[in-house]
Amino acid sequence: MNASGKSKTIRLPLLGDMAVSFGRTLLGILMGLVASGILIAISGANPFTAYGALLRGALGSRYAISNVLVRASPLLLGGIGVALGIKSGLWNIGMEGYMYLGAIGASVVGVFDLGLPSFIHIPLCFLFAMAFAAVWGAIPGYLKAYRGVNEVTCTIMLSYVAIYLTNWVVSAFPPIAEIGAFYPMSKKFADSALLPILMRGSSLHAGPFIGVLLCLIFYFILNYTPFGYQTKLLGSNPHAAHYAGVDARKQMVKIMVLGAIIGGFSGAIEVMGLNRRVYMDFVTNVGYESVAVALLAGGNPIGVIASALFFAALKAGGATMSIETGVSSSMNSIIIALCMLFVIGVGVADGRRQQKIVDNSKDDESESKELETAKGEV
Repeated sequence: MNASGKSKTIRLPLLGDMAVSFGRTLLGILMGLVASGILIAISGANPFTAYGALLRGALGSRYAISNVLVRASPLLLGGIGVALGIKSGLWNIGMEGYMYLGAIGASVVGVFDLGLPSFIHIPLCFLFAMAFAAVWGAIPGYLKAYRGVNEVTCTIMLSYVAIYLTNWVVSAFPPIAEIGAFYPMSKKFADSALLPILMRGSSLHAGPFIGVLLCLIFYFILNYTPFGYQTKLLGSNPHAAHYAGVDARKQMVKIMVLGAIIGGFSGAIEVMGLNRRVYMDFVTNVGYESVAVALLAGGNPIGVIASALFFAALKAGGATMSIETGVSSSMNSIIIALCMLFVIGVGVADGRRQQKIVDNSKDDESESKELETAKGEV
């Protein structure tokens, strides 16, 4: 404690900062669940019974858990792509479009039996998916970095273009489309291009585990590599990044393209692991849910894991909650929205508290300097 009786801030190491960040997120989620419980009670259902049913639907059996993991797969990868943008000060919210372009890219080589073994055919599908998505992501990256176009508007508009382009490909492009099918879809992927199912009787594939691995890898990249340092510096202080020698324009393009590559990879996993072909509107709203996942995680790649699993559990258990308790199926979306609002609110309140501490610290420093000056004059 200093002479004025005010406490000084305690600087925590990286692990401590992460714990504080998770603490804020958990507090916001808890408040959101309490508020949602009140709404459930108002609707005439017992909130404890409703949450119990939700937990059983999400975690009640190994098949329920596998369902949660499958649902979490695109959210993990999409969340990472958005989180990278958040760390660099960019809103790369075109994940849905990248997923569709990745699916198209994978189908270009995936629907044909090329006579290749799986260990060659599968990586080839991924390469085409990432290449298609990278080109798509380079467009808003270039427009933002070199022409000053708002990346939010650009990525949203391009996502619509990607969705309708995919719909046309699976409806009327003969080499890929299943012409005459009851629903717009591509031809079935060749067996050598399909990801194996890891648990019999379920849809569990390697996607969620790949997503978790990539979250850990990007956590390391952001915190322990020059690329990660430049990315975070660009997001926290663009002027400091400029004076540190960071080429902001190139870094912006890299971040947008990298996010697009991850999104395309996610789309390829969905069609090669879960759907086994490309359907029209096969990932409706998943790209935008990825934005919510990244926000809930505060842009932290480790937090994306917990956030994606939380969202997937709510989606998987929501049907059971609705069937057993009569709660409207829209309550799922309400729970997610309230949790998001409270997490953001807690973050804003804590940010103001920290700013107040910083301001007080500056006042203390100025008082100390004035005292030293007065003593010198005496």
